[in-house]
Amino acid sequence: MKNLMLPLVAAILALTAAPAAWAQKSGGTLRVTHRDNPPSASIHEEATISTVMPFMSVYNNLVVFDPKTKQNAPDHIVADLATSWKWNDDGTKLTFQLRDGVKWHDGKPFSSGDVKCTWDMLISTDSKLRKNPRRTWYFNLKEITVNGDKEVTFHLGRPQPSLLTMLAGAFSPVYPCHTSAQQMRTKPIGTGPFKFVELKQNEGIKLVKNQDYWKPGRPYLDAIEFSIIPSRATSALAFIAGKFDLTFTAQFAAPALKDLMLQAPWAVCEMLPTNTQANLLVNRDKPPFDDPRIRKAMVLSIDRDSFTHIIGQGTNRQGGSMLPPPEGLWGMPAEFLATVPGYGADHEKARAEGRKIMSELGYSAENPLKIKVSTRNIPTYRDQAIILIDHLKQVNIQGELEPLDTSVWYNRMARKDFTVGMNVQGVGIDDPDVVFYETFSCGSERNYTNYCSPEIEKLFEQQSRMMDIEARKKLVWEIDKKLQEDGARPVIQHDWAATCWRPEVKGLNLAVNTIYNHWRFEDVWIDR
Repeated sequence: MKNLMLPLVAAILALTAAPAAWAQKSGGTLRVTHRDNPPSASIHEEATISTVMPFMSVYNNLVVFDPKTKQNAPDHIVADLATSWKWNDDGTKLTFQLRDGVKWHDGKPFSSGDVKCTWDMLISTDSKLRKNPRRTWYFNLKEITVNGDKEVTFHLGRPQPSLLTMLAGAFSPVYPCHTSAQQMRTKPIGTGPFKFVELKQNEGIKLVKNQDYWKPGRPYLDAIEFSIIPSRATSALAFIAGKFDLTFTAQFAAPALKDLMLQAPWAVCEMLPTNTQANLLVNRDKPPFDDPRIRKAMVLSIDRDSFTHIIGQGTNRQGGSMLPPPEGLWGMPAEFLATVPGYGADHEKARAEGRKIMSELGYSAENPLKIKVSTRNIPTYRDQAIILIDHLKQVNIQGELEPLDTSVWYNRMARKDFTVGMNVQGVGIDDPDVVFYETFSCGSERNYTNYCSPEIEKLFEQQSRMMDIEARKKLVWEIDKKLQEDGARPVIQHDWAATCWRPEVKGLNLAVNTIYNHWRFEDVWIDR
């Protein structure tokens, strides 16, 4: 399958990477499938593409990754609400000059005060946000000051090169100062190319063109409509039948893509790394999982080769916490990854060791450890949870699948109200500070396993300061290796998946190292 898929992927990429030779047309409604109910419309409070894909176009950032490039990277950042930016000499102050004449969707003017309000809210210990999953991103942000309406400065406790990169992602929109956090969850107001119209649970989301958008001539579309279709098969059939122009992002793993292309050879599809990773969540605070021997036995049961073969049919990759190269900028190279325990080929030997551990703890095939394996109730999660349950049997752990609706899933993870989970973690930005501090720092809201290592956190701090990218990469590899050895949040595989659209849809450009940061839709148009 791998040999069949790669030429197809290469051909598709070559086709879609070619520069557009058509004159853009204005008008029309883009019809998009959506996989489930977004927990809310407030990007700052959520951690899922289910919110980002439909609502990124409502907002703007200070800066963004260049939408014309295929890889999100620090040297591919361009202006958005900011027109320019500058670091001070010691790298502790980042000052932005802001765009003039920008209005919020309710007609009120955008100013530096809105930027200050947004990041004051994110770093506050008494935030009005219901959830604040990225507060740990800004642990080093001490103060935001303004100088008139068009200048704002971010003050850091020490140099941190990743700050600008974090501000460029879809998870960093500017919110209006005059609108409550509660309203942003259900009726968001932004400065973006599209205005929010409605969100109906189990039905869909509607957006319309912002006629007063600050970027002349944009957007081209009159409206975007997302229809919520939980069934992947039903969604695919509706797309094939011509009822939709674009599928939900990363909707199709390799087997499903092959079936779709047989029925819809006209479809334009890109099979890319999603920068989502399947990982095992174990609540190390709940007995018996507070025993590191049980956690080790669970990791020893996992056959990563089986996951990548069954789910990705050769497209998925193995790696640590950072996205593997060449698409990933910071991931461990193959020769380094081979030195990490648990990534070897002798799975039966590992499982025999796992069974021995469980036997010493009193568990056997006749008397297995019975657990619930919680996961989000969407196909990309369920499929991998079923395989995980099968692997755990090999070390005498009997799992029962517990599928949870999206809102319940994220609330349970945030409260650490689970024992074992199968997670598909999305990484919004390919950057070590984002991954390490959000996922593994002590006390982080998204540190679902409550992993905490002061020694490792010192290494987080060390790499975060480094200006030499090559030297920083080598330290990041060492940190990632230690995290895998500690079983902090064992990574099973890095997912690849396809997004598909009708050939009439133009101007869509997907990145190779994330599914999160290219849904502004302002350059998308329909040739019909």
